[in-house]
Amino acid sequence: MDCIQEGVFDFSTSSCSQSGGNRSFVSKYSSYCSDRLNIMLTVLLICGGLVAFYLLLCVTVLHLPKCKSTAKLHGKTVIVTGANTGIGKATGLDLAKRGARVILACRDESRAQAAVKDIQRESGNKEVLYMHLDLASLKSVRSFAENFLKKESRLDILINNAGLVIDGNTEDGFGRIFGVNHLGHFLLTVLLLERLKECGSSRVVTVSSNSHRWGKIDFDCINTHKNLGLGNSTVALIKSYNHSKLCNVLFTHELARRLRGTNVTCYSPHPGPIKTEIIRHSDLWWRLFMAPILLLFFSDVESGAQTSLYCALQEGIEPLSGRYFSRCAAQNLSAKARDDAVAKKLWEVSERLVGLA
Repeated sequence: MDCIQEGVFDFSTSSCSQSGGNRSFVSKYSSYCSDRLNIMLTVLLICGGLVAFYLLLCVTVLHLPKCKSTAKLHGKTVIVTGANTGIGKATGLDLAKRGARVILACRDESRAQAAVKDIQRESGNKEVLYMHLDLASLKSVRSFAENFLKKESRLDILINNAGLVIDGNTEDGFGRIFGVNHLGHFLLTVLLLERLKECGSSRVVTVSSNSHRWGKIDFDCINTHKNLGLGNSTVALIKSYNHSKLCNVLFTHELARRLRGTNVTCYSPHPGPIKTEIIRHSDLWWRLFMAPILLLFFSDVESGAQTSLYCALQEGIEPLSGRYFSRCAAQNLSAKARDDAVAKKLWEVSERLVGLA
């Protein structure tokens, strides 16, 4: 009996222990679920906050204003460089819709002819044509200017839009970024200035970038290496691009000074953060890194064309000739971007490099 009672007692004790273990397990599981729920709620709140922040960016910083000009351009002739894709093509399309005779000045004939067909179809304007221009060849720039001046009786708007980020040298031995983004456009503009002056109120629009803020002009490097910087890494190329955009701003600043007293004005617009093909020549890893950033934080090319169009079309901005524009408004520049002495020296050095001096 003692043994039975002892056995019963042991069984009862074991049952109580099991019941206590179950309660402990349930308590721990409930605590675990509560913690998981709190984590999930926290994650949802963070995600919701990020989405709200992104949407706020989309309607403020990332939302680019539109050019509101209603100007019609029937009887006007416009040149847009690099107009077979991206911002240049979007700019050409808008100008064609306004009735302009639009000349797409491009290097790649097949892509340019495709762009001509697209713009003609979308605008209903047949006065859209291609003329060959390779900004990496000073010979090609001169040939383009000569052919244009022979065939076309007027030039009302010149839009220096083409730009690239790529390693290598031009046909004339200049760094490709320096040669295409600055020197080619410099020579083209100078060769066409007289025709612009003959056609009433004409404009020169040279597309720059906010990245000019990180640029500098190293005249020793230009004179020694015929380039804006050294190195062919992605970082080095981006630096050279920044330098070239500062060249665009300074070129516009000096051009305005030289055009005082004429009927030609000039402007340097920043398109904004835009999804274009400008990084198509970059290495694979850089393109992969940029892909999600471009997707989330960069606008389309139509938005990118708006400030260029504003500078080309907006009435009443003639007193602002030589200024830098962003978001369809004139912007203040840092001292280095409006340095008269540096702008004048860059002009003189550019004249020498392209054979005008």
